[in-house]
Amino acid sequence: MRLATFTVDGQQLWGAVGETGMIALSDAFPQWPSLRWVIAARGLETVSNMAKTRAVSHPFGSFRWDIPVPDPEKIICVGVNFPDRNAEYKDGQDAPPHMSLFPRFARSFIGHNEPLTRPPESPQLDYEGEIAVVIGKAGRRISRADALSHIAALTLCNEGTIRDWVRHAKFNVTQGKNWDGSGAIGPWLVPFQSPSQIEDVGLSTKVNGEIRQQDRTGRMLFPVAEQISYISTFTSLVPGDIIITGTPTGAGARFDPPKWLVPGDQIEVSAEGIGSLINGVRDE
Repeated sequence: MRLATFTVDGQQLWGAVGETGMIALSDAFPQWPSLRWVIAARGLETVSNMAKTRAVSHPFGSFRWDIPVPDPEKIICVGVNFPDRNAEYKDGQDAPPHMSLFPRFARSFIGHNEPLTRPPESPQLDYEGEIAVVIGKAGRRISRADALSHIAALTLCNEGTIRDWVRHAKFNVTQGKNWDGSGAIGPWLVPFQSPSQIEDVGLSTKVNGEIRQQDRTGRMLFPVAEQISYISTFTSLVPGDIIITGTPTGAGARFDPPKWLVPGDQIEVSAEGIGSLINGVRDE
């Protein structure tokens, strides 16, 4: 069962994705105002069972897709997490012993089928296709052996970046990674049930039908279990937290000349067992 968050007439709802549209469920569970609350209560199975008893309430095209967990406490992104991505930096350095991390704000993401926003301050809007994991069980100093048991669900991310703002200061990337509406998460949550859903999964990004990024999670420098363990060393992970796990080589900045996103482009991020996240581009 796939679960999603959507907006109709200015009201944000959540529910299950049916064959022809959305099955609204939030009215049946007023104690859970968002999917973050469902996850925290370990209610994914409960709401999925309810969905089986209901018909589609909102056909496709009658609502706006939102990011599945609209109110996470934190979103943490893992950078330079595939072998070829490390080589792109051409600095002669081997893969680092520890992962690179940075935060993103929920406001920097929009949902499926919504356009990424290119700001007037820079034309360098770039794409990064990734898998995102949503934490379901709180923990601190989680062991790698137990890490995957803390995942509630999987989704997709286009970790859109304003490239020249990534190097606006001496050592941080926060500015380039947090422009309002520059990235996307979605379309839905796929409940996590088996390590096979994340340990060696194909991931790809297409721009206007052309494959730009393609790799497998089995080649990550820092696998998802290690990410959860490492991050939880310094901060408590709580239900609804999102970890964006890293992008393969092939972002637009790495072409010569660079291939920045422009209005009219369509970006499709896909992963085996999860689906596809599709977004256009608009100027702010």
